[in-house]
Amino acid sequence: MAMMNTKTYSRTSYMALCGLFAALMAICSFISIPLGFTPVPVNLATLGVFLAGGLLGKKYGTVSIAVYVLLGAVGVPVFAGFKGGVGVLAGPTGGYIIGYIAAAFLVGLLVEVLAPKAGRAVREILACVIAMIVGLFACYLLGTLWFMVSTHTGVWPSLVSCVFPFLPGDAIKIAAGAILVQRLRRLV
Repeated sequence: MAMMNTKTYSRTSYMALCGLFAALMAICSFISIPLGFTPVPVNLATLGVFLAGGLLGKKYGTVSIAVYVLLGAVGVPVFAGFKGGVGVLAGPTGGYIIGYIAAAFLVGLLVEVLAPKAGRAVREILACVIAMIVGLFACYLLGTLWFMVSTHTGVWPSLVSCVFPFLPGDAIKIAAGAILVQRLRRLV
């Protein structure tokens, strides 16, 4: 079951929503804080991924994030720091950006499976939290592996630079994303 009523929305409407969420991703990426010790900035992109997957479902959530990544790949400055181009994807943060696609798919899939069975608001939020944790793990896995390859850095230094400092902020984004998905899915 998709997060939106498929009988109400046409394919064109879904495509418009995909474009809207791709734009939301760009805005979330623009809001970034560079850290001096890592090339990975703090930004709101994962919140955009959580919302896309949670509200649009696995198919259209993934499409919206893929559109965002493709726009950036062809040079549109939609990535953090107003950057774009294949060089960003080939650089140390590229694996995290590609990981957004996997995360959106997993969040969408798990929310579609878990949330309708949850029933109560608290259980729906918990289902969203679980889905978002799994999606974030996939993003971290792909991103950290690519970071290690592109920078020739070991596992522990990569985790210290690219994962551990971001966990508190990502926990806040997961909490906010789960609440927003639970509240907004009735409206979307």
